[in-house]
Amino acid sequence: MAKKVKTVFVCQECGYESAKWQGQCICGAWNSMVEEKVVPAAESTDKRRRAGGVAAGTSDSKRNRPSKLTEVKSGDYTRMDTGIGELNRVLGGGMVKGSLTLISGEPGIGKSTIIIQAAANIAEKYGRVLYVSGEESEDQIKMRADRVCKTLPENLFLLAETNMEVVAAVADEMKPEFVIIDSIQTMYTEDLDSAPGSVSQVRACGNELMRVGKTYNIPIFIVAHVTKSGELAGPKIVEHLVDCVLHFTGERNQELRILRAFKNRFGTTSEIGAFEMAEEGLIEIENLSKSFLEGMDDGAEGSMATAVYEGTRPLLLEVQALAAPANVGFARRSAIGVELSRLNMILAVLERKAGISLVNQDIYVNVVGGLKPEGTSIDLAVAMAIYSTAKGKSGKGKTLAMGEIGLTGDLRSVQNSEKIIREAARMGFKRVILPQKNADRLKTSEIKGIELIGVKHITDAIKAF
Repeated sequence: MAKKVKTVFVCQECGYESAKWQGQCICGAWNSMVEEKVVPAAESTDKRRRAGGVAAGTSDSKRNRPSKLTEVKSGDYTRMDTGIGELNRVLGGGMVKGSLTLISGEPGIGKSTIIIQAAANIAEKYGRVLYVSGEESEDQIKMRADRVCKTLPENLFLLAETNMEVVAAVADEMKPEFVIIDSIQTMYTEDLDSAPGSVSQVRACGNELMRVGKTYNIPIFIVAHVTKSGELAGPKIVEHLVDCVLHFTGERNQELRILRAFKNRFGTTSEIGAFEMAEEGLIEIENLSKSFLEGMDDGAEGSMATAVYEGTRPLLLEVQALAAPANVGFARRSAIGVELSRLNMILAVLERKAGISLVNQDIYVNVVGGLKPEGTSIDLAVAMAIYSTAKGKSGKGKTLAMGEIGLTGDLRSVQNSEKIIREAARMGFKRVILPQKNADRLKTSEIKGIELIGVKHITDAIKAF
């Protein structure tokens, strides 16, 4: 009997399905609905019987019953070492067996490079690794592997294939220790008539990969494309299916690459991994603070060092600001690495509470290195950099500033201040301007060679500058 073909309209942005075409989707996107044909899979008798429970003839003893949470045994997840320390850090200590990891980034950022390096390390240490490529030929992957891998293990297998049924059959037969899919947008299943990369195909292939990974306890890396806005392409349901979502950032004309986890069921999302793109592949950067502060001139006008705490390590940064007279119209505000709304708030506090007029000044702020630090601990450094360039004053020696600025102009404490200051002392800083509460807590700490200047208000910080 022929299967009934169902026609639906699917939003390419959010994956919403509708029986009829509509100009605007419920997510707000315009003209994002595309027509797709879906062939429903035939339900087996066993599936219907299981869904029906006792009414369909299933005995009461075979029904799945709820368990008390206190009686459920908690087991530790088995992790695999990828051989790349920064990747292990972002994953939470290594790859968890049976987990699905989605890695995304702009073309040429280094996604395929890091996964072929990880694949070679895992194949040499654990056993068979299956690399499935739907975009590149086996020759292209071999050329990259020769360039970035120190050795090519015998257990690393390549498969140039886009048919998900074939990939699943090979995985069922090989039982590999690790599987890589590059990329999910090139895969398709024969159960659907829609083109590869469509919402329904990506969703179906994601479900099939989850079945393979969970059934055979295989960790799977899935490479995904990104849209022009930098977001993951395809339906959001794929992000919900996977256990971990990684994203590569960085400028292709620069060497620094930052790997961050947006979702991680087995670890924190506050860790970042730092790499340097070189001819021999991605090289880990152990002293990230040094790379961000490299080239920073002591006491330079419009420049101020600051620090944030990323995951389990302190990270020192340089904030630069430039003030220029506004020629026509309203003054311009531009920020890279700092939220524009946060910058406008800091400028308002400087004008209202510190008496610094910036209404006729164009203000440009940049966090050197391309990193976008989370949190508000860099507020004081941004304010000090703007004050320095607006007044034409330079700071005193090697000074670091950190603290959150409130609307009243007061400074609020930051977390992990002791570890940050110890890192600042190791990097050669002599003075740290920080909130008074943090300074009071650190009086008993034995941190030698660095002066702690506790301030309560933005005006006190300006005087200490």
